[in-house]
Amino acid sequence: MIYMENLRTTMKAKEAATYLGISYWLLLELVKQRKVPCITVGNRKLFRKDSLDCWLNEQEASSLEQAKTTI
Repeated sequence: MIYMENLRTTMKAKEAATYLGISYWLLLELVKQRKVPCITVGNRKLFRKDSLDCWLNEQEASSLEQAKTTI
């Protein structure tokens, strides 16, 4: 039997914050600053796992580049 939970392609803000390992409030602040990709549906913010993974990879690459330039 297939559950609807397995078919979801988006996460709610609390789920996304847990996935990223940050607080819910920090995630909302990053969304306000347009630093994290999200989809707005009414008042709700939704996050695609693929978009968050891509964003994490970009953040990691950026931090590695900054580390190289400061050495």
